[in-house]
Amino acid sequence: MNARRDGRNNRVALFDGIEEGGIRASSIYSTSSHEIDEHDNEQALDGLQDRVSLLKRLSGDINEEVDSHNRMLDRMGNDMDSSRGVLSGTMDKFKMVIDLSLSVSNMLDRKRSYLLYSSN
Repeated sequence: MNARRDGRNNRVALFDGIEEGGIRASSIYSTSSHEIDEHDNEQALDGLQDRVSLLKRLSGDINEEVDSHNRMLDRMGNDMDSSRGVLSGTMDKFKMVIDLSLSVSNMLDRKRSYLLYSSN
């Protein structure tokens, strides 16, 4: 009978009443549950801090990569601009050569025509 009373006392110690449709835990159970919850919360918080640190490092790495690519694109744009200038100058020179060769050709045609006409 003593064992039965001890079992009942343990149950009363664990659950000391029903309030608002739920069972209210005793202070002993509540304290250990609170400690477990605190431990779980601390572990979850540590995990979140690790994830935030990882995301911060990743975003920093991405930012560096974007900056690097932007610098590379700027250099490429500048190189393209200078190449465009060189190509434009080369095209102008070709145009001068073609114009000169056309004028020389026209002059030679006129000379030939003159020589042919004057020899007749």
